[in-house]
Amino acid sequence: MRPRTPPKAKAHEIPLTLTAEETALVRSLLIYEDASVLALNKPSGLSSQGGRAQVHTLDEMLWAFARPGKSRPRLIHRLDRDTSGVILTAKTKPAAAFLGKAMMGRRLAKTYLAIVAPGAPQPPQGRIEAPLRRDMQGREAYMRVCDADHADAEAASTGYRTLAANETAALMELKPRTGRMHQLRVHLASIGRPIAGDARYGGALVLGGHAVPRLMLHAAALVFPHPDGGEKRVEAPLPQDMAELLGALGLQQVTSVERNVSVATVV
Repeated sequence: MRPRTPPKAKAHEIPLTLTAEETALVRSLLIYEDASVLALNKPSGLSSQGGRAQVHTLDEMLWAFARPGKSRPRLIHRLDRDTSGVILTAKTKPAAAFLGKAMMGRRLAKTYLAIVAPGAPQPPQGRIEAPLRRDMQGREAYMRVCDADHADAEAASTGYRTLAANETAALMELKPRTGRMHQLRVHLASIGRPIAGDARYGGALVLGGHAVPRLMLHAAALVFPHPDGGEKRVEAPLPQDMAELLGALGLQQVTSVERNVSVATVV
């Protein structure tokens, strides 16, 4: 009887050797850790997965947290390459399965901050209900607003409110109910307030005479059911580049929208 050939390790299971600098970088991003989960503050410019050749992704760099002979933590969700902020991982298979089901059940509540232009949308608080479809242009994927009866339509819902604004720009708080690709970017562009730095969807590259260094979108907070019970909230502080642009635009004083502002639904 021929001996059974052991199964080959999958690519994501093969340990990756990181440089001391890469290990120090990814460990510096840690904002929360316990026995089941680990949360990081991803910087803009770092791909979550599937990055460009010769550049490690955040997923690959999670080997910095792996114990000898064990798998690395598993990403539960992704952020666009140029989006900064909270990203959650599971340290065990049971935690990954639990959080994967929670995400599919839309039990993860995400809050983003974005700088948009020009000025605040009208009304300054509301919800965008606009289906999206994928549009391939060569090798590049775009998302487009479409009719609900389009063959490729995917339901998409985004809550928003203005935190600070002037004639030039506004700081927005965004709460997506769905997690479509580029959803926040396309939804804001659809109401005439594209995110600053978003060249793909018409965002301004200069505001008030100040260059916009990158996509001004930050995953500020994540609330999720914890695998060990209860609920956990993790926050990532506003990155320096966004804080500096807000200061230059005179929007550093963040105030809440008045409670009597009506909430509109944009369809």
